[in-house]
Amino acid sequence: MTITPQGILRFSVGALLTAAILFLVWYFSSVVIYILVSAVLAIMGRPLVNWLTRQHIGKRVIIPRWIAATITLVVILVVFMSIFSLFIPLVFSKINEFTHLDLSQVLASVEEPISHAQRYLQRTFALPETQFSLTDTLASTLSEFINYNTINSTFTSIVNITLSALISIFSISFITFFFLKEDGLFYSMVTAMFPDRLQANVTRALDSITVLLSRYFTGILTESLILMVIISLVMILFGMKTDNALLIGLIMGVMNVIPYAGPLMGGIISAFIGIVTPIDGYTAAHTVIIICVTLFCIKGIDDFILQPTIYSERVKAHPLEIFLVILIAGYMAGILGMLLAIPSYTVLRVLAKEFFSEFSLVQKLTHNI
Repeated sequence: MTITPQGILRFSVGALLTAAILFLVWYFSSVVIYILVSAVLAIMGRPLVNWLTRQHIGKRVIIPRWIAATITLVVILVVFMSIFSLFIPLVFSKINEFTHLDLSQVLASVEEPISHAQRYLQRTFALPETQFSLTDTLASTLSEFINYNTINSTFTSIVNITLSALISIFSISFITFFFLKEDGLFYSMVTAMFPDRLQANVTRALDSITVLLSRYFTGILTESLILMVIISLVMILFGMKTDNALLIGLIMGVMNVIPYAGPLMGGIISAFIGIVTPIDGYTAAHTVIIICVTLFCIKGIDDFILQPTIYSERVKAHPLEIFLVILIAGYMAGILGMLLAIPSYTVLRVLAKEFFSEFSLVQKLTHNI
């Protein structure tokens, strides 16, 4: 491809416009998130709306689209409320249980593996026995995180998050209703920001983005649900109490949405739950081993079977490409960056294909779309 002044100018203008759009997206990130979540919910609910609008009341009366949109929105809210009502009592019950923890008793239940670990550290780093106690170190560290003030602060944060969530739910519901009621409204909002000569490109980009993100979100939700059910059932089969098994399944299912780092954090939390409330008939150490081995095996199946399909095939990108994008996003924006890395990268790839397809790098990155 020959580089011309016009091409350089076009690329520079496009880069500036892209930077300006990204800045506006970042500045109004809350509103953008509301709109994007509403658009995803509208995509999920559109089949039900279309089906309802084809139904008749009596012989001639057709259900208006606004009623179909209202019914669909109510169904979506009921589904999410049912899920939350099932698991929220488990979470708050476990938080209340943590407030009354006897850390010395918890550490005593895993005293043997801690002793082995302490002897290994002493041999490896030549630490004197009289100056180092792994048990005391763990106890002091945990006491800084798990105490009344920390739990009280956590509860206060949960209350504040709940209030913010209510505002978010209202905003998202309001926007979703109109996206469901007026089919194509989201497209109109986006295309209105571009000149007429780019309308066709933007529409094609939105079509591709809708398909790819729909495949990705439905895939990741399905994967998380499957993991939650399997992990919960396996824990129950080992004799764990149902509420603890469901809580561990919920934690792993939710944390699995965060690529790579999420399952690791979920595994640590699950192991801690196993220490605090071991399986009947097993020691805390044996419970942790059961949990870790179970999660390792199930996540192995997930990593080699489910995730390659979701993270690679569903967004039409190479697995190494996806990994590097997640790594960079995590370095730049932490957990939130890792969570949004794949959807954001998918959108950028589609836009690059539509507006900068003459560049060889763009062609290589987008040839599968």
